Amino acid sequence: MEHISLDASASPTQAREAFRNGEARPTCGIARGFAQANMISLPKEYAFDFLLFAQRNPKPCPILEVLDPGSYEPKIAPGADVRTDIGRYRIWRDGELAETCDDIRDVWGEHDDLVTFLIGCSFTFEFPLMDAGIPVRHILAGANVPMYDTSIRCANAGRFSSTMVVSMRGIQPDQVAEAARISGRYPGVHGAPVWVGDPAGIGIDDIKHPDYGDAPILEQGDIPMFWACGVTPQAAVMASRPPFAITHAPGYMFITDVPDRQYMA
Repeated sequence: MEHISLDASASPTQAREAFRNGEARPTCGIARGFAQANMISLPKEYAFDFLLFAQRNPKPCPILEVLDPGSYEPKIAPGADVRTDIGRYRIWRDGELAETCDDIRDVWGEHDDLVTFLIGCSFTFEFPLMDAGIPVRHILAGANVPMYDTSIRCANAGRFSSTMVVSMRGIQPDQVAEAARISGRYPGVHGAPVWVGDPAGIGIDDIKHPDYGDAPILEQGDIPMFWACGVTPQAAVMASRPPFAITHAPGYMFITDVPDRQYMA
C-alpha cells in the first residue's frame, strides 16, 4: 500500500485504509471536513436498552447511525467495515476490559447479532474551531484529547446507567464564548460544552491526570472547557456489565464520509 500521511489532508477512505492495514493513532487532526464517530457494538438483546440510554442522554450519546444486527458496513461510509477500519478497539466481557486489538473480525465471529451504534464525536468541530483562530492544543502537539470521568449523572435506561465522560480543551478567556458558539452549532457531535471552569465542579479532582487520552496541554491563562464525550458508553459498559461489548479505544474514531457541515444545526 502506498504510504498515506495521516493528517488533515487525508481523505476518509485513505484514513480507513491505513487503519485497516495496521496503522494505529488517535484520529484528532485527520481528514479535515469530515465527521468522526465513536463506536459501540452490543448483542441484540441489549441494543434496545442502549438505544433508550442514548435517546435519554443525547449530549454524550448523539447517534449518527444504528446498523442492523450483524451488519458491519455503515451507510455513512459505504464500503467501510467497522470491524477493521478503526485504529484500535476494546473488547469487554462482563463489564471488564478483556483485550485491546486492531481488528475485531475474529471476536465478531463469536456473535451473529451484534448491533453497532455510531455516535457523534467532538473531533468533528475541532477544525471549525481552528478555522476561527482558536488553537486546539492537543492537535498542535500531536497528542490525544484528555478525557475525564465526572460526577454528572446520566439518565438510566433499562440495564444501562452511567456517569458522563467529558473531553477537555484549554481555551483563552477571550475565546471561550466563541468556542461555545461554534461547537454549539454541531449538536449532532456533542454541541456546546457542558461545563466551563473549575473541574472540581463536575467531580474532576486532578485535571493533570485524565482517565483517558493524554495529559492536557494548557497555556498560561487557559480556561478549561468540557464537552460531553462519546466514551460515556464505555463508562456505561463498566457500570452496567453487559456480558459482551466492543468499542473503539478512546480517541481512535471511525472516520465517516459525511461532511461535518451536515451536522450543523
